[in-house]
Amino acid sequence: MPLHAKLFSAGNPALFPERVFFAGNILRTLEWDSAANELKMIDQRVLPSEFAHIYLDSPQAVSDAIRDMAVRGAPAIGVAAAFGMVLAAFRSGESTVDGIKKDLQKSAAILEKSRPTAVNLKWALNRMISAAEKEFVSPDDLRNALLSEAQKMADEDVETNRKLASFGAELIEDGDTIIHHCNTGALATVDWGTALGVIRMAHEQGKNIHILVDETRPRLQGARLTAWELSMYGIPYDIISDNAAGFFLSRGKANLVIFGADRVARNGDVANKIGTYMLSLAANANDVPVYCAFPVSTVDMEITSGNRILIEERSQEEILNLKYMDQPVAPENATAKNPAFDVTPANLISAYITELGVIRHPFEKELSRLLEGS
Repeated sequence: MPLHAKLFSAGNPALFPERVFFAGNILRTLEWDSAANELKMIDQRVLPSEFAHIYLDSPQAVSDAIRDMAVRGAPAIGVAAAFGMVLAAFRSGESTVDGIKKDLQKSAAILEKSRPTAVNLKWALNRMISAAEKEFVSPDDLRNALLSEAQKMADEDVETNRKLASFGAELIEDGDTIIHHCNTGALATVDWGTALGVIRMAHEQGKNIHILVDETRPRLQGARLTAWELSMYGIPYDIISDNAAGFFLSRGKANLVIFGADRVARNGDVANKIGTYMLSLAANANDVPVYCAFPVSTVDMEITSGNRILIEERSQEEILNLKYMDQPVAPENATAKNPAFDVTPANLISAYITELGVIRHPFEKELSRLLEGS
């Protein structure tokens, strides 16, 4: 994946006097480059020291970007996979509609294996396969239909997150201090964000809020990405170590906890970035409300409970060698376990925030009702 030249430094918010990254959807996390017929996306691996793009020209390149977390966040992964299917159609060596459709099935299998926990990826692929099942006169008609569908999904993601954020902002009071885990902002979606989108909406409504940003080990998405986004928004924050959250909760220094989701089971259990479960336990022990924000596409009604959700196990190197220290943090022959997610039982969550409204107990009944209605 070619890393194009640095556009400008992202480490110094003073270089963004108008916060051009977020203002008015001027620049999305990922978008189609119509001149080159490639997928252009922000390379999240190099933030916050650099702001750069990569250009992807094949389904395998998209799969690699998802695996390597150049793009991450369940909604963003889903839309990236959709554009990966567009690339499959544009790069196919087949000359017939049926031949391209066979290539699409192969590419869908490659993309689906990129990351196993987030359900949005499979949801997006199924939607693209359905779009390809129609009758087409020519290969170009099929390609254009797939591109149109992926573009539509990207636009829908932005609008979905705005609606979700509007509902969620009602739960935030002026003066609140909020603990946020992982990264759920514009970078985790096409634009705007889920849980961080709620925070952003509350800020834009004029509410005086302060964010305690879990650093989110081992890849530090909170410290690297969420803190950077908050700087762009002009929202005051402090980064805290993951294991400090309990201290702030026990001292009454946090009014609520909010995070996103990679998959929500039918009974309301939530799979999210590792550390979410412990944070929710600490919040419940101190009677602090816990809110989980996600689009309904993240709900997997085929999974009855969280213990049936496949948890991704990532490389132990993410734990044993922290790049920012430029040296190993463990003995030479040490081994590690690195689950990327954990499951928070539904009973630890106060409410879900979705684009269809705020959902409270009983979750399974309310989720079913909302999904049937939508």
